[in-house]
Amino acid sequence: MNFRNLLLALAALLALSVWHRAHRPIPHGPGEIAPDIPVQGALADAPALWRKADYTIKPLTTFSITARVLSRADYRFDHEAGLVPVDLALGWDRMSDSAVLDKIDISQSGRFYYWRVNEFPIPKREIIESSANMHLIPADANVEREIKRTRDGDIVRFDGYLVEVDGENGYRWISSLSRADSGAGACELVWVEHFDIAPR
Repeated sequence: MNFRNLLLALAALLALSVWHRAHRPIPHGPGEIAPDIPVQGALADAPALWRKADYTIKPLTTFSITARVLSRADYRFDHEAGLVPVDLALGWDRMSDSAVLDKIDISQSGRFYYWRVNEFPIPKREIIESSANMHLIPADANVEREIKRTRDGDIVRFDGYLVEVDGENGYRWISSLSRADSGAGACELVWVEHFDIAPR
């Protein structure tokens, strides 16, 4: 290997090391680290409408949550990428406990969150009601920047609104308003006004 190729190889290893440090999961011991359920409430005033990426956004309820990031999926090329660049699969209550999560395989694809178990560490209904895939619409560039800093295992807190989105040619995307549903239409679509990551 000549000197130039050696330098390129070392640069590639350094870049890989930096990427790994920036994206590696945040470890936690056993125990619930986000015990509270999400809070959803009625709108105090008549809903305002927002515009983003050629969509009209209508708030349906207020929403706030503190949860553990189970998985993160970035989207750049699908129809909604300009509106929702990141989905987070989130867990709270016992779905924030590493002793439980170590027994559940979690993944995301195509705007869905999937889980699989060989043996249930907690009841199936509890898994459904204590975790969700959330489509996050950042209200501004600062919120988007923070969302894109998240790593698996992070504890995040955010608030805003569950929303309905309308676009051209009859396009409509409506948030679930329940934590007890599953399957198509069960994801939360959240207009995020504040987003914080707990110290790592």
